[in-house]
Amino acid sequence: MTSAAAVPAAGAGPAAAPDTDPDTGLRRTVGPWAFLGVTVASLGGPLALAALYAPSIVADAGGSAGLSVLAAAVVFGFPLAIWLRYSRDIASAGGQFAFVEAAAGRRVAQVQAGIWIVSYVLYLLDTTGSVVHDTLPAVLPQVKPYQSALEIAIPLFLAAVMLAGRAVALITTGVIAAGQLVLVAILDGVAVHHAAPLASFGTGAPAGPLATSVGGTALLYVCGSLPLFLGGEVVAPRTRTVRRGLVAGYLLVAAGVIVAVFPLAADPAFLRAPIPGMSLVRVFAGHGLAVAVGVGVAVSVVGVMLVEFLALSRLLTAATRLSLRRGTAWLAAALVVAGPVSLIDPDAFYDSLIKPSLFALWLSQLMVFAVYPRYAVRKGAHPVVSYALGAAGVAFALYGLWAVWHHAVS
Repeated sequence: MTSAAAVPAAGAGPAAAPDTDPDTGLRRTVGPWAFLGVTVASLGGPLALAALYAPSIVADAGGSAGLSVLAAAVVFGFPLAIWLRYSRDIASAGGQFAFVEAAAGRRVAQVQAGIWIVSYVLYLLDTTGSVVHDTLPAVLPQVKPYQSALEIAIPLFLAAVMLAGRAVALITTGVIAAGQLVLVAILDGVAVHHAAPLASFGTGAPAGPLATSVGGTALLYVCGSLPLFLGGEVVAPRTRTVRRGLVAGYLLVAAGVIVAVFPLAADPAFLRAPIPGMSLVRVFAGHGLAVAVGVGVAVSVVGVMLVEFLALSRLLTAATRLSLRRGTAWLAAALVVAGPVSLIDPDAFYDSLIKPSLFALWLSQLMVFAVYPRYAVRKGAHPVVSYALGAAGVAFALYGLWAVWHHAVS
């Protein structure tokens, strides 16, 4: 049987060379290590998850911090399993758009792609403000006079990297990913050396806050779908490279988050700090290393932005027939222009974009999960298992929508 990964996307030119991605026109030279780097950078990134986001979310269930992050990693296994099953047959620049197209047809897929594009364009435009006005001042208070310059410089940096071409983008992403893993390992070592309370994996926290922390932490991993859009450019066997890269990257990041967070149950005050991991390192390893972790958190978020840019450029090419060069240029222009515009009122700019962005994100994921059983059964998977997995994915996306609607977004 010829898999979908082995044939060009619909509408692709017949003259495409067998070792060239028909959507992007780029040679399929992205190896397993490069793909793993993109995966690691996309998941949070890992340092932001381990030092900032996950500890903050589990604060109300601090006595069960270990159980919260461990259970969250298990919960996220359901949507990850769906992506992996799709990826058994499909690896293309369309990513999740290609998944939905294979399951429900191109028209439905174009709707899903449109919603996904809106989500990540909005998120890409407003994340710089969060880094500059929320994260960096907590690390370097002296940065405040330079915030306006940074709001312009960060988008210019990302645009320059993407316009420089795939090799530069992948090298930059790989360096960011490797640096984060080193800092996560250091954070893990400091945290475990401080305390290793096994009771943290028990149910000491109240049931309500524990369930909320599990669900909220699991949602953090959703950007792990971004590497899927690089699937058309990886070396053969493409589907195997994608699946192994996703699993390996996720296990690395999830393990790093669990080891960093569970010791905080011994001193829940750290969970309330502006950047919990940085505060822990400052107390037990010194100011210099703490600043490195804090700056690394900011770089971690910028790394996710770079992978978002990479994924958006591929999806625009696959879904709209726009050339990769032109799509990248339009995205770069929007990102660069957003910097000065956001300076008019940074808080209002962020607040006006973040909720629509997240709502669109979970709506697009809901579509991917909802049509999955139809695809899986057609491919010979067991109907009960397929519908159960699809239902779990739909429930996950619905929880994401509920969380955006009912909770303040920080």
